[in-house]
Amino acid sequence: MKRVFLIHGCSGSPDGGWFSWLKKVLAEKGYTVVAPLMPNPETPKIEEWVVRLAKVVSEPDKSTYFVGHSIGCQTIIRYLETIAPQKVGGVFFVAGWFNFKQMEGVEEEMVAQSWIKTSIDFAKVKMTTKNFFALFSTNDPWVPTTDAELFQKNLGAEIFVIQNKKHFNEEEKIPLMLEWLEKSELL
Repeated sequence: MKRVFLIHGCSGSPDGGWFSWLKKVLAEKGYTVVAPLMPNPETPKIEEWVVRLAKVVSEPDKSTYFVGHSIGCQTIIRYLETIAPQKVGGVFFVAGWFNFKQMEGVEEEMVAQSWIKTSIDFAKVKMTTKNFFALFSTNDPWVPTTDAELFQKNLGAEIFVIQNKKHFNEEEKIPLMLEWLEKSELL
C-alpha cells in the first residue's frame, strides 16, 4: 500500500490550507495519508521533529512518499539522512529552505538558525530516492529563490517556481503537486 506523509511547517497544522485538499484527494483515491501534528509547532526542534516523523513512518519503503512545507521540508531531509540507504518513493518540497531572507522576530530567528547551522549529509539523503521535487514562489517573503538552486545542487531535485504565491500558506490547492504524484506513479 502506498503511503503519503504530509509534514506541516512552523506554526502550521496538519489541517490547514492545501493540506486538507491533498489529504482528501489522496484518500479518495485509496491511499493511506498521514499528516501528524508535529511537536511544539511554534518552536520546532530538529531532534523532536525527526523523532516524531520516524515514529509515525515506522517502516519506510519504496511505497512511502513525503510532502513537506517550509520547516517540514527540513524535517523530511533530516529524517531521510537517518534512514539511508533505505529507499523511499519520493519527496515533494513546498517552500523548502536552507536560508532565510528575513526573520519576523528574535524568537523566529533563533528557531531557524539551529536548522540552518546544523549540517546535513546530502550524500546520505540522496541515497534514499532519486525522486525529489521542489516548489518555490517568486515572492516568498522568507525563502530566497536562490534556495531552488541549492535543492537542485544538493539533492538533484526537479525545480519549479510559481509566480506570486508567497509562502504557499494561503493556497487551498496546489495542482502541480498532483501532476508530480502522477508522474511519480503514486496516482
